[in-house]
Amino acid sequence: MDSETMDAYNKRAASYAREWLEQDVPCDMYELLERYFTPGLTADIGCGAGRDTAWLFEKGFQAIGIDASQGLLDEARAAYPGLAFQQGSLPELDGLKRGIYQNVLCETVIMHLEPARISDTIASLIDLLRPGGTLYVSWRVTEHESLRDKAGRLYSSFDRQLVILPATERCDVIFDEDVISASSGKRIQRLIFRKKTPLVPT
Repeated sequence: MDSETMDAYNKRAASYAREWLEQDVPCDMYELLERYFTPGLTADIGCGAGRDTAWLFEKGFQAIGIDASQGLLDEARAAYPGLAFQQGSLPELDGLKRGIYQNVLCETVIMHLEPARISDTIASLIDLLRPGGTLYVSWRVTEHESLRDKAGRLYSSFDRQLVILPATERCDVIFDEDVISASSGKRIQRLIFRKKTPLVPT
């Protein structure tokens, strides 16, 4: 994860947690998750202050929140003490078992990575999935060139093919949308992948 972005989240974790809770509910994203996610172990990668992890749990998913920022994890654990959260950083995601998750959510996270790390990140997210599992990934779209906000958070500009190509052989694209988020009001790209089930020789 980009170090300046990490510093910003750690230093201002409480402020970001309040900001996300004060945003409108991301009902458009939740509708997609209810439509495409299926019951089972679910990882919320880049869970931040835990809002979406809590929603998944309330909907009956066996959810765990993962974030690279210790500050944000502290906020998540304080807000949702009954839920499971652990530290993990993209693209490595050390400490997470591969091939066991039915669903993986990665909501507006990958734009904080350098473009050169996007492909490895998508491959790592797919590795988490069981055959037939579903990956939801989205990012805030930054046109023309990468930039940083006033806090120092990186917003990378990259072609969507950096996300699609690493998944081509192992997944099918089942949803593709460029839209204004109902929650943040920002332009985001959403892709949902379904991991292919290997053919069994007859």
